[in-house]
Amino acid sequence: MNDNRPQRPAFLKPGTRDPEPGTWKPLIPQPARVPQVHLFQAGGKPHLLVADGTRVFGVDREVFERLDQASSRGDRAEVKRLLQQFGLDAPPFVTDAPPESFPVRALSLAVAQKCNLGCTYCYAQEGDFGGTARNMPLEIARQSVQRLFEEAAPGERVQLAFLGGEPLVNRPVLREATHHAVALGREAGVDVGFSITTNGTLLTSEDGEFFERHGFAVTVSLDGVAEAHDRLRPFKDGRGSFEHILRRVRPLLKMQKRMQVSARVTVTPRNLLLRPALDGLIELGFHSVGFSPMLSSPSGCGQMQPEDLQAMLRQMIDCANECERRTAAGERYPFANLLTALQEIHRGTHRPYPCGAGGGYLGVSAQGDLFACHRFVDDQSGAMGNLREGLDRHSQAQWLARRHVHRQEPCRSCWARYLCGGGCHHEVIHRGRPACDYIRGWLDHCLKAYVRLLDRRPELFSSLRPSSPVFSAPSAVQSRPAP
Repeated sequence: MNDNRPQRPAFLKPGTRDPEPGTWKPLIPQPARVPQVHLFQAGGKPHLLVADGTRVFGVDREVFERLDQASSRGDRAEVKRLLQQFGLDAPPFVTDAPPESFPVRALSLAVAQKCNLGCTYCYAQEGDFGGTARNMPLEIARQSVQRLFEEAAPGERVQLAFLGGEPLVNRPVLREATHHAVALGREAGVDVGFSITTNGTLLTSEDGEFFERHGFAVTVSLDGVAEAHDRLRPFKDGRGSFEHILRRVRPLLKMQKRMQVSARVTVTPRNLLLRPALDGLIELGFHSVGFSPMLSSPSGCGQMQPEDLQAMLRQMIDCANECERRTAAGERYPFANLLTALQEIHRGTHRPYPCGAGGGYLGVSAQGDLFACHRFVDDQSGAMGNLREGLDRHSQAQWLARRHVHRQEPCRSCWARYLCGGGCHHEVIHRGRPACDYIRGWLDHCLKAYVRLLDRRPELFSSLRPSSPVFSAPSAVQSRPAP
């Protein structure tokens, strides 16, 4: 049956068959040798990622081997010449210049800089960010919401997030801010999306009904199931919190329709068994489950070391193999890390920053100060002005210039830079980049999974719109349906 997709070459490089999912013991790939390309085998055939534009191609023997030889020597000039020869060069998708203007389209409100848990690794230092525990006054919340709509035009969409600490400590302000945003959105013709990140200990059925009514994305912080979670996220008196949270979150899991209830697992050296956590949380009914390594904590407690990140990579690939297997069989297995990466690869996502922090996304402290994101609340390294005097455009411009991936090392020499964006700003500023090998290893696996699933289940990607043009290629190089 002809589905009109480009056909990849039949060539199979001898001795390099790509193992079936679940049979490969992952190794971290070689360090980035040239910034332009990454070569990999998938489905038993050679493939090429052109970093600029995140363009994935199936290639024949000559293309693969000549690029591999030049890449192995670190010969950037020869790689560039070969890309031109094979018709794979293009005008740069990402230039050195930071954006001249970056309208704010998302705010996170630290509505409660306090928390009832005692997570020792917490970036917010148990909720108060190292200062006095406080709630955000309603007037600050209303001013924040009004700030969010100042630059939004009719038909656009803005995002309002509630974080802490534990935001449900200040439930009345959270609800009033939501109502205010709904009213302003209706008046301005602007769509509003809502989200909350919560430890789950204070959730009620009434909260669930409120979140369902307004279509909240609800993220519950859970570091595994049962004992694995309790070791890392106890109450301040030392009691485990998992069973308590489960009782609170179950009603929301049952009622979610417009609302989506997801679980986020912070990975430390003490909870590295990811597959049991993933399977257990999916079985409970979470909309999606994702993992994030603890790379920087105020006390240093729980930070991942290089050997921990290698162990995490093996665990992540085990989870990804199961996700790939079930997805290929038509089953639902919402492993957020893999599914998000597949979407970004297919769209040709290419970005000079890891996220919108300091640009289109800002964090607001309980006192009304503006910061690059929720992690920088009360941290002067990410200060961006305040609600009273407005966004400090000079600080924002300096931030966007300094944090651009082309000004970061080793980022600008790395093939993964436009998928990674240079890593979380907060983590990089406070610890550096201990996870580069982990990130490259994970993205290498995601590229292989993408190629395999695109062949087996192309309809999974049919509704995704590319973010860069599709390039035609000579007969030696077959482009994927995505750029």
